[in-house]
Amino acid sequence: MGAQLRVYKRRIKSVTATKKITKAMEMIAASRIVKAQRQVAASTPYATELTRAVTAVATGSTTKHPLTTEAETPTRAAILLVTSDRGLAGGYSSNAIKAAERLTERLRGEGKEVDTYIVGRKGVAYYGFRERKVTDSWSGFTDSPTYADAKQVAAPLIAAVQQDTAEGGVDELHIVFTEFVSMLTQTPVQHRLLPLSLDKAAEESGTKGEILPLFDFEPSAEDVLDALLPRYVESRIYNALLQAAASKHAATRRAMKSATDNAGDLIKSLSRLANAARQAEITQEISEIVGGASALADATAGSEN
Repeated sequence: MGAQLRVYKRRIKSVTATKKITKAMEMIAASRIVKAQRQVAASTPYATELTRAVTAVATGSTTKHPLTTEAETPTRAAILLVTSDRGLAGGYSSNAIKAAERLTERLRGEGKEVDTYIVGRKGVAYYGFRERKVTDSWSGFTDSPTYADAKQVAAPLIAAVQQDTAEGGVDELHIVFTEFVSMLTQTPVQHRLLPLSLDKAAEESGTKGEILPLFDFEPSAEDVLDALLPRYVESRIYNALLQAAASKHAATRRAMKSATDNAGDLIKSLSRLANAARQAEITQEISEIVGGASALADATAGSEN
């Protein structure tokens, strides 16, 4: 076997092994998407009803609360960026990071200081490499988040909202994550969680234009909002983490399918080159045999003469 043919054979073997790995990863990601979609579908009604309850309380009272009342001159905002712990997902994490950077620039353009909170090793590595300050970060659960993870993330954010800005608190809370639209479409989005926009909340909960009933609050509307604030933030963050997980699995599946297809095309190309090299070797060997036979015949004829 010629040297060139051996090179092609080794490359075909290597690419074939890679194709098996990417195909397996594609199938794993596809199986995880179904579970993630179910979790998103299960968490959305809870988040919607909780938003509906908050809207009802805020509409039915005149209490000023961080959950629903905007500061007259907001000076500080917090951004929660949701990325992935792992790569091999195309532009999933980088697109979310770009969306967070655009939001950061806009908020700073409005004269607000920005505190950044990050979920996922990819986001932490991005900010760490550029030596940018990160207020807090979490990792290790982005592929399959639980409500306990959402509570862990929400705790310092809720504390920052409830704290005065002079003591390190924030006036606004934003979240940037990748929304799962379909198997083919995942879109980086940003939402302002706090203070809650009542019009937007009514639209999300389906109560826009609806006449809400009058409520009596026990012990008070402020106490009810205090109790709802952690549940609202936790449920929204949990839903965002689930959406991001589903989006990440879909992005991984798409990236691995593309890698598998590319590996198949490369194997075909290398096989054609290997066949051409083998044919060239066979042609050369035949030429050498024919040449040797011709030389032998000429030598024999010469000796007979």
